[in-house]
Amino acid sequence: MQLLDVHANSLATSSALSGYYMNTTVLPLPIISVLNAEGINFVLAGAHGVGGWMDDPRATQDVDVVVATRHHKKAIKALLSAFPILEADDHPAVTRLRDQNTKKVRIDIIKPTQQLFRDALKHTHVVTQEGQTYKIPSLEMALTMKFAAMISPHRQDEDKHQDAHDFIRIVKSNKEVDLQKLTTFGDLVYNGGGAELLEKVRQVRAGEKLNL
Repeated sequence: MQLLDVHANSLATSSALSGYYMNTTVLPLPIISVLNAEGINFVLAGAHGVGGWMDDPRATQDVDVVVATRHHKKAIKALLSAFPILEADDHPAVTRLRDQNTKKVRIDIIKPTQQLFRDALKHTHVVTQEGQTYKIPSLEMALTMKFAAMISPHRQDEDKHQDAHDFIRIVKSNKEVDLQKLTTFGDLVYNGGGAELLEKVRQVRAGEKLNL
């Protein structure tokens, strides 16, 4: 029997947990299958995408994908056709596909309007599972995306604390982090963000309280 790699195993676990706790959720692999069939350039992000880097997969209510600008409309059309229970709710930075009955977000199709997300489509780690090949953010990109989320002025405090948990888990689970790449990616969040990102990594490694 072929063993799953850590990322494929993480996705299998987070999918099982999500399906158990939320029986109306849409799971990642069917979404990946739809996007692959349409030749759409995407990266699986969010809890399902970084669970392997965290070494701590968990349940989540939605699936986050960063989709190339040229494929955004195509992705929406394909996913709405595959999951007719969903409806599109468009925003400047993301198109949210909501359950028509509960209005809960099931899929976030993130628009690469920021340079960070455009680079996220380039700096990836490839995973194969159940005949599907998909990309997740590279280690350094996963850390940077969590950093961007937990310092965002537009994010709720409770979500920032979840992001901080994920950030800490990624740092503690991965001793080898390319700090030069991390600095470069951090500067995409804001000018000088690389220095703050490195300081947060230092705080975690030193066992200090992570300042949000």
